[in-house]
Amino acid sequence: MIEFELNTEYIELIKLLKLLRLVESGGQAKLFVEDGLVYLNGEVEYRKRAKIRKGDQVQIDDQVIVIK
Repeated sequence: MIEFELNTEYIELIKLLKLLRLVESGGQAKLFVEDGLVYLNGEVEYRKRAKIRKGDQVQIDDQVIVIK
């Protein structure tokens, strides 16, 4: 599990994945989201620019990211 400290109101989903280096590039992040491989709060998230806020939980593969 990864804990991510959010210092702004939100972060876009693909930016979070790139920032945490869970993907190799922005293009790969977009493909993962489009292919339904990313979950937001337990449900598949297809919006590449979904606003991730404090209290959210993102999962990609076996990695779980908790937003603090």
